[in-house]
Amino acid sequence: MASTGSTAVAPETRDTWSSPSGFILAAIGSAVGLGNIWRFPGVAFESGGGAFIVPYLCALLTAGIPILFLDYSIGHRYRAAAPLAFRRMSRPTEALGWFQIMLSFVIAVYYAAVIAWSMSYFVYSFNLSWGEDTLAFFTGEYLKVGDPGVSATIVPSVAIPVVLVWVAVLVVLALKVSDGVQKVTVVFIPLLFVAFAGLVIRAITLPGAMDGLNALFTPDWSALSNLNVWIAAYSQIFFSLSIAFGIMVTYASYQRRKTNMTTSGLVVAFANSSFEILAGIGVFATLGFMAHQQDVAVGDLEGLTGPILSFVTFPAVINQMPGGNIFGAVFFGALIMAGFTSIISILLGVAASVQEKFGLSRTASAITVSAVCAVISIALFSTTSGLIALDTVDQWANNVGIITSAIVMTIVVVWVVRKSGVLNRHLNAVSTFKIGRVWVVLIGVLAPIFLTVMLVDKLISLIGDGYEGYPQWYLALFGWGTIAFVVVAALILTAIPWKGRDNKDFVAWPDVDEEVER
Repeated sequence: MASTGSTAVAPETRDTWSSPSGFILAAIGSAVGLGNIWRFPGVAFESGGGAFIVPYLCALLTAGIPILFLDYSIGHRYRAAAPLAFRRMSRPTEALGWFQIMLSFVIAVYYAAVIAWSMSYFVYSFNLSWGEDTLAFFTGEYLKVGDPGVSATIVPSVAIPVVLVWVAVLVVLALKVSDGVQKVTVVFIPLLFVAFAGLVIRAITLPGAMDGLNALFTPDWSALSNLNVWIAAYSQIFFSLSIAFGIMVTYASYQRRKTNMTTSGLVVAFANSSFEILAGIGVFATLGFMAHQQDVAVGDLEGLTGPILSFVTFPAVINQMPGGNIFGAVFFGALIMAGFTSIISILLGVAASVQEKFGLSRTASAITVSAVCAVISIALFSTTSGLIALDTVDQWANNVGIITSAIVMTIVVVWVVRKSGVLNRHLNAVSTFKIGRVWVVLIGVLAPIFLTVMLVDKLISLIGDGYEGYPQWYLALFGWGTIAFVVVAALILTAIPWKGRDNKDFVAWPDVDEEVER
């Protein structure tokens, strides 16, 4: 219940998006990333086809959107990137904010490498440089993949585009959000949707396209009784919405105080899901064409998900397609746009956190963060062991780190510091779409229970079976070591004093009842 306090908008000193549509496009740009294109179609196909839409929608409505609203409410009410926003909510929770930001840092340094691959393949697509054996080209001639280990051999064809990615990221981060991130997404996101719509139209006109769509959408209702299918649905929603690792907290902090948060969240969530469906149609229509050319069933094809889908399977399809070089250029151009709008959202939170904690200027913070990330990207992911390191770090950061972050965040907010009521009232005070007490039940009970099931299932698998047959010492260094690094870094950054930079005069707006629930 809102108090009867002042409803005047407090003076705004923080940089803001220039319009609500700018925020929505930026948030969509963050959510729509490489995973929408190369992860969702394969996961849906392997998890019941058309029947997958049932657990997918359940996950969207019971965890995805509720936790997205939670991120929005924290960032918008406490007007800061994750560490300071959590600190303003309750001082001891600053460490959780740094844990989320360090996850973003880790993800950004390998995400840049994937964008760099896409840039290389965009160029290669004009003359189909990958040749007939696309797997050998990707892992051998291009990445020069060696055995699992720590390699110091830099691969120039990867390192050069990685540097270009970081230069572009630096330029965008050094500008105000309305001049940098917003303008990039205002151009890239409509262009991305148009480009991908064009790809889909071309794909569904290819011979065999309907076989691919039938393979994707034919429902296997028996799959709904499989717990792993539900875990896959929650995982897909969770990773594709950019929630629980600081991105949306930061984005919401740049929203104007008097703005409609929940409606924006619904638009972002359903736009993200719509793009995933569009990507599924495009990818499987194309795979149907490939199966038709090889006279096999779609289910018999290999490499239906992940980097192999984009950098091995798709080039093989493009080789057989009339006008394939144009199709390839548009496809890899779409990957670049989707990846770049995501990485600037990931780094914006890191740069803003460093700026706030250490009192740096926006430019100094952008240079510091981009330079450190660039060095690590080149040292770890532009070498002959880069693909294996990327695969391992990604597995732990996403499936262990982000899930743990979400569980801790929901439990801490609802049950420890008991701010769910305040945040509920905040969202209702600024939004036209009101959320009720069911939101608190979803983020405080249902979401943490299901996320814990996901985490335990993944931990059992990683501890018992390892990962991809990599040596245990390697998994300890790049897998569990990633989580240890994030935890230690979060604790060190929390321990560093703010020295007065956390503005004791900050007042949250609007003036809702701050009394916690008992």
